[in-house]
Amino acid sequence: MFNLREHWEGECGCREVLAVGAPLMVSMGSSTLMQFTDRIFLGRHDVLELAAAVPGGLTSFLAVAFFMGVATCVGVLVAQYHGACRPRRVGAALWAGVWFSVASGAVLALLAGLSGPLFALAGHPATVQGLETEYFRILTLGGGFVVLATALSGYFSGLGRTVPVMLVNLTGATVNIPLDYALIFGRLGAPELGITGAAWATVAGGAFSCLLFGLLLLSPEAEKRHNVRSAWRPERDMLSRLFGIGLPAGAQFFLDIMAMTGFSLLVGRMGLMALSATNIAFSINGLTYLPLIGLSIAVSILTGRSQGQGQPDRARRAAGNTLLLSLAWMGGISLIFLFAPGPLIDLFQPSGLSGPAGSAESAAFVDIRAISVVLLRYVALYSIVDAVSLTYFGALKGAGDTKYLMLVILFAGVGVLVAPTWLMVSLGVGGIHGPWLALSAYICVLAASFALRFRHGAWANRRVIEAGAAPRATRTGGDGA
Repeated sequence: MFNLREHWEGECGCREVLAVGAPLMVSMGSSTLMQFTDRIFLGRHDVLELAAAVPGGLTSFLAVAFFMGVATCVGVLVAQYHGACRPRRVGAALWAGVWFSVASGAVLALLAGLSGPLFALAGHPATVQGLETEYFRILTLGGGFVVLATALSGYFSGLGRTVPVMLVNLTGATVNIPLDYALIFGRLGAPELGITGAAWATVAGGAFSCLLFGLLLLSPEAEKRHNVRSAWRPERDMLSRLFGIGLPAGAQFFLDIMAMTGFSLLVGRMGLMALSATNIAFSINGLTYLPLIGLSIAVSILTGRSQGQGQPDRARRAAGNTLLLSLAWMGGISLIFLFAPGPLIDLFQPSGLSGPAGSAESAAFVDIRAISVVLLRYVALYSIVDAVSLTYFGALKGAGDTKYLMLVILFAGVGVLVAPTWLMVSLGVGGIHGPWLALSAYICVLAASFALRFRHGAWANRRVIEAGAAPRATRTGGDGA
């Protein structure tokens, strides 16, 4: 019989998962809200800019993904040092991420110059290609801020202090959204830049978040407990540890985003309506999906802490309770997607269109809307499975089992998602349903692979930090100082 109190109370219970994860859910929600608002503004400014925003944004994110994936492992190192009661090593873990972020920014600035040839290969309409190219170029130039913010936030999330991460991201959204409005539409004294303005607003929001994290890290407490300022010199051993778990994590993140980007680009070959409907479905899915990422990060933190303590059973409890919360969230959201998708889709209707008879553009949106309703039904069905995938993904990552995650996403991304989608689009079979069935199968394969790996238990003996004093298993609060 299900006992709610048993799951709710105690270490790694639902209460603690929410205490760590709720601020991250809000934080992820604020990031999604920025993207969602960005696309609503662009859809109301020019439907071609909406069509360009998701492929251009996804491709830029693909360029950033590897570096960002490595930077997320700062939080894993911090969580394990925290669990092992070794706070003086936290600063060195943070600075390994900072130095990596600086190098990443330089590489990304060089990659920004590849935008033209890349989108020419995609085969999208010429009117969309130019917009995709400009959006990609600006976002990638500012990608170093995304990597740095990820590394800096790992200090707070690894310690279980997720409220500062939430506040910084909410502040970043507060800055980004009005900038979007001003720069896209030419309001508040700003020039009307359309999709170019949207890109610059996003870069400005990322830079501002880095500034806020940096100011928080200047606190005397951070130096006293964790050597945050004095550990600035690059440390070979710590960089090696970051790369040991971070390079597979970065490759995994890159491969996952590459698979989704390839999917989006291939669907774009089916025409503007299929591309726009897919972009709308992804945008709505993202508004509800990223809170699950917050819970996934929470279970990663709790697993990392439990591993540092030498208590894998606590990690198992954290994963089970996180799964309950994730399924409850996505179950409710899926019902909305199934039975009331219309109001969400209508947010993307270009301004000035009053009905299906208003204009050719209005009639086109009616067709896009009909396709979007169908696609949201796919989203509703695979979202439940995605809750399983993200929960066990977070738990395995917190334990440092990143090579397995990389290999699964490599084979599933190519064999289950991209190759079948390419074949169906090239042969002209399956219509819009074929690619979306492949996407659903991809998510199911990930969920099954991650769940089986976690239940097998090979991760329980992994350690990503060096041997030290025996951890005090009963100590879970504070900073381990």
